[in-house]
Amino acid sequence: MQEVIAPARSISGTITLPGDKSISHRYAMLAALAEGTTKIDNYSTGADCHSTLGCIRALGIDVEVDDRKVTIHGRGLDGWRAPVAMLDAGNSGSAIRMLAGILAAQPFTSTIGGDESLSGRPMARIMKPLAEMGARIEGRDGNFPPLTIHGQPLHAIDYTLPVASAQVKTCVLFAGMFCEGETVVREPMRTRDHSELALREFGAEIDVQRRVITLQGRPKLEGRELTVPGDLSSAAFFLVATLLLPNSSLLLHGVGMNPTRSALLDFLVSIGASIKILNLTQTGGELIGDILVKSAPIQGGLLEKEMTAALIDEIPVLAVLGAASENGLEVRDAKELRVKETDRIATIAENLGRMGVKVEVAEDGFRVPGKQQFQAATLDSYGDHRIAMAFSVAALRANGPCTIENAEAASVSFPEFFSTLRLIASEPRP
Repeated sequence: MQEVIAPARSISGTITLPGDKSISHRYAMLAALAEGTTKIDNYSTGADCHSTLGCIRALGIDVEVDDRKVTIHGRGLDGWRAPVAMLDAGNSGSAIRMLAGILAAQPFTSTIGGDESLSGRPMARIMKPLAEMGARIEGRDGNFPPLTIHGQPLHAIDYTLPVASAQVKTCVLFAGMFCEGETVVREPMRTRDHSELALREFGAEIDVQRRVITLQGRPKLEGRELTVPGDLSSAAFFLVATLLLPNSSLLLHGVGMNPTRSALLDFLVSIGASIKILNLTQTGGELIGDILVKSAPIQGGLLEKEMTAALIDEIPVLAVLGAASENGLEVRDAKELRVKETDRIATIAENLGRMGVKVEVAEDGFRVPGKQQFQAATLDSYGDHRIAMAFSVAALRANGPCTIENAEAASVSFPEFFSTLRLIASEPRP
């Protein structure tokens, strides 16, 4: 599918974003393990999170979907049933890695895989700690999906993550629910804590001391009524669009403000963005608020170490902002980008190059000089939702209409993206 994006004069209006992907995945999985019914409002509309719903349906859980409202009839920790076919995680690394922790403890064998992109994403990072817990998992070449998981009783471990990863942390904690005693996960740096908050919300006993998380095994999870905050990672595209175009102002309503995710806002403010947080409240242990952003001169800057890890999903659209900034953007310590839905360092560089934007590529990052002009071009998502959306935002600043090839990739996380973008973008510049 192609989308043609015209250049815009400015951005204005008010939007409400679909539910946060990370939280939606976790709520669905825990609801399926809880006793009783869970009702989730503003569940993510993205294909990734609906792949999770498809997997838990295949494991014997009743799921009802009414637009953004999802009802899940949980069967308790021991209520899942053996699937009759391979579980399909679609394009979702989150789904396969987090579900693997639960499947490893089941009294049956299951196989979980996904699309071509997912089949090339590494799984050894979860297979290692699960093996330490007693799991038996087979993967293609010992590292890649599909995974065949021979479920069996597991034992609790004290595990230090070699690399900061919220998905690996969650996988171990979810497996730890089925173990007697305490499962401990130690993080080298703080990662998003949606799993800890969701576990506590469903009734698990979990303690967090700085970067050490301790979960008591065999919790009794209970169904809840929950609302998923708007997705801050999706907000990033509209924040950058507003900052790219002069005389722009946008209000984003009901966005997740989790402190472990606020690095995006902190970084944008540090390089000159005009951002205000309004109406801050809490739901299900998660902070939620409105974001008012206005166009402002952006200086550019450096992403490295902990900040790179915190903003790994937002880097494609930040690269676009960097090219338009005063001093450009340099990204270091981002080798993880090489094994996302695409090699994002390569696809960022390719699409920037098509638009006449200079970029210097390194093995673990890149540098985009500032004060660059965007030329009209045919761009390609390469099947990566964040690349599709990032370069649609870049097209708003181009000197003519741009065509986005394989634009349907955006539906993985944000099916309404293109209609929302057109809603807030003014008529094309002459």
